[in-house]
Amino acid sequence: MTFQRTTSDNDDFVSLITLLDEDLAIRDGEDHAFYAQFDTLDHIKNVVVCYQGNHAVGCGAFKPYNNSTAEIKRMFVRPDFRGQGIAKGILSELENWASEYGFTNCILETGTNNPQAIQLDTKSGYTFIPNYDQYENVVTSICLGKIIQ
Repeated sequence: MTFQRTTSDNDDFVSLITLLDEDLAIRDGEDHAFYAQFDTLDHIKNVVVCYQGNHAVGCGAFKPYNNSTAEIKRMFVRPDFRGQGIAKGILSELENWASEYGFTNCILETGTNNPQAIQLDTKSGYTFIPNYDQYENVVTSICLGKIIQ
């Protein structure tokens, strides 16, 4: 398993995001259009793609939220590769990279319909925080944060 730091232009990342969006459309149902507007790749420059051999199996990204905080975005692992620690490895690589840029905190949002993500995040040291910005009054959103330095 290797982790490659790249950008949102990476073809493997784009392919994985297509699969992620298909999964989220099912999970989110009628709420998908609301969430999708905040997941565009326009402002995402820092991407990690996980490979097993030459096969891209997972991804994640971060973007600046403010001067001290990075927001984790677009976490996904192909279903047939889940349960192998890939998502935890991607998240750790993203945190390390964000720390190298001087960020001291990470935040993220996930949905109540994604208990696997919530479990990963809490096992990785994230704690529940008040919903931020566009998620503030969204009852199906859960926001978490972590100090990374």
